Amino acid sequence: MSKHILMVVTNAKEMKEGHATGLWLSEFAEAYIEFKNAGYTVTVASPNGGESPIDARSLEDEVPAEIQATAPLLKETLDLKSIEDFSAFDAIFMPGGHGTMFDLPQSDALNNALRTLFEANKTVAAVCHGPAGLVSATLSDGTPLVAGKTIATFTDEEERATGLDVYMPFLLETRLRELGANIITADNFTENVQVDGNLVTGQNPQSTIAVAKAVITTLN
Repeated sequence: MSKHILMVVTNAKEMKEGHATGLWLSEFAEAYIEFKNAGYTVTVASPNGGESPIDARSLEDEVPAEIQATAPLLKETLDLKSIEDFSAFDAIFMPGGHGTMFDLPQSDALNNALRTLFEANKTVAAVCHGPAGLVSATLSDGTPLVAGKTIATFTDEEERATGLDVYMPFLLETRLRELGANIITADNFTENVQVDGNLVTGQNPQSTIAVAKAVITTLN
C-alpha cells in the first residue's frame, strides 16, 4: 500500500514592514519529486488552504523545468483545518521559505497534526525555515515536541547572512534552542541533515533532497 505524505506549506506572503515572502519553491519541489518518485501519495495543505505564495527570491537563479512544473500544485492547497484524521498519513513534511515564520507557529491544526503523527511514531520532517512549524508543537503532556531532540534548522548565522533577520518575528535557531532542542549546525548553506528517531530535519535549501531521502528511509 502506498505511503501517504502530508506536505504543509505557508500561506504568508509578507514579512515585517511589508516585505514580500512566501514558500521557497525548490524546498517544496525537490521533496515532492522525491516522494512521487518513491511511489507515494502526496497531499499538499496549508494553515488556511488556497494559495501558497512562492518567494520571488527562490526564482532568481535558473530554475529547472521539473521544479517549475510543481508550482501549480501551490495554487489551491487543502485547508489543514478540513482534515479530520491526521492518522491517515505516514509522514508530514514542512518545507521552508520565510513565510513559515509568520503562520506555521500559529496553526492549531498543524500542532494537532504534528502531535498525532509524532506520538504514533510516524515521521515528522522539516527543512530550512520549515522547523518554524515545530516552535509551537507540543506533546500530549504539554512538553515541546523538540525538547531534548537533536535537530537541524536554518541557523541564526545564515539568517543574518541573508540580511532578513531584522524582518523576522524571532530567530528560529535561538527559539528552538530555548525550547530545549539540541541543534547541530554546519557551515552556512551546506548540507546538514539530522535524524533523531522519527524526527528528520535539515538546515537549508541545500539539505532538501537529503531530508526527503531520509524520510523515505524511515518509511521503508
